[in-house]
Amino acid sequence: MTAASLRLRLTLIILVPLLVIAVAVGIWQAQDARRQAADLFDRTLLSIALAISADVARSNGDALSIETRDLLADTSGGPVFYHAYAPDGVFVTGYATPPVPVGTRPDPDAEIAVYNALYYGREVRVLTLRDVTTIDRVTGEFTYTVWQDVALREAFVQDLSNRSLVVMAALIGTVALVVWFGVNRGLRPLLDLEDAISARSSTDLRPIRRKVPAETMGLVSRLNSLFAQVEQAMERQNEFISNAAHQLRNPIAGVLAMAEAVEAAPSPAAAQRRAGELVGTARHAADLANKLLTLERLRADPDALPTDPVALDGVVREVVDSHEQAAAARGVTLGARLDRMPAVIPGDAVMLREALANLVDNALRHGGPELSRITVSVSRRNRVVEIAVSDDGAGVTPEQVPVVLARFGQASPGEGSGLGLSIAEAVARRHGGALDLDAAGPGLTVRLRLPAAAQRPTA
Repeated sequence: MTAASLRLRLTLIILVPLLVIAVAVGIWQAQDARRQAADLFDRTLLSIALAISADVARSNGDALSIETRDLLADTSGGPVFYHAYAPDGVFVTGYATPPVPVGTRPDPDAEIAVYNALYYGREVRVLTLRDVTTIDRVTGEFTYTVWQDVALREAFVQDLSNRSLVVMAALIGTVALVVWFGVNRGLRPLLDLEDAISARSSTDLRPIRRKVPAETMGLVSRLNSLFAQVEQAMERQNEFISNAAHQLRNPIAGVLAMAEAVEAAPSPAAAQRRAGELVGTARHAADLANKLLTLERLRADPDALPTDPVALDGVVREVVDSHEQAAAARGVTLGARLDRMPAVIPGDAVMLREALANLVDNALRHGGPELSRITVSVSRRNRVVEIAVSDDGAGVTPEQVPVVLARFGQASPGEGSGLGLSIAEAVARRHGGALDLDAAGPGLTVRLRLPAAAQRPTA
């Protein structure tokens, strides 16, 4: 399943909270604008009522000043209407019929009252001002009523809100474009890195050298490390294939030559003799192929650690028993020396048996004419189990140790594939251990050091 693009995710992470905040602020601003507009309109009504009361007192109810009439006509939220009557209820000036209150009626004793009312079926906002004054020799509390159409006020407020929303939408759109552009610019190094990775192939595993942001330096470092590991693995594999092909060429050519010799034998006795030589050559080729397969199997998954408990005493006995006849045929005494405490390690019994068999086989093949004894011993020191294969044969010099540890390496030309020690060393590493050679003499001692299994405390 493909995840959403990083560009889209970053844009949404930035824009979604911004949009939520913008909507919340917009709603609050609209509500606050309505409250402030209503308060402003009410204050305007009060100002107009005070202006009307002053004009009426000054002109004895005859006329309003030009300024007051302009204020009535040009007030924000629509025109304002007015009505004034004397203390005895006699009409003084303005429109003849005042609005009718809706719902709760205003306090009749309040000096200033603001309320909603109906005027010819339309809802209006009304302000009533009671002022004690003298007009045309009549002294008392005169009542001034001014009102404004609520619908016009709401339309005016809505128009202001719409303008604010348009400005906010334009601002959000601009921010969105800036964020999108910024995200694209910010992701440009990743796209460059993608191009650099795309340029790599099985034949081009060069490290990535271009400049990258600090956040991706770890990724690039790990990629370069992976490229180096893959390149080394491919080099080792190519080297292995080249060496294997070289090593298999001679045995296969020998098998072919022996087969042709059997076919061209002048007599049944010669054919039988040459057939025996063919069998030996074929066995050598088969042994080499088996060891190559074993080594490749160990190389295929070097990080997989076996965990099954393996009793090394049993493995040693099996290997010694299987090689006892071959050793006796060469006049060599093959024996085992085991520790009193059984040695158990976590591992793969088949691999360990193969490694030990290769070490014993190496001793038999390369011990020379002076070889008379091979001893396989098992000992434990702290949390390390040591398997040692010692012989009293020809041995190797300290200078030859790196040669014999290399794949296909031999101290001197002879039978064998040169893979025995390589297999044993690979098995040791697979089990978290190591292999080393003691060439001090007499003979040669090869040691496998492996981590022991944790022992359970006894009751």
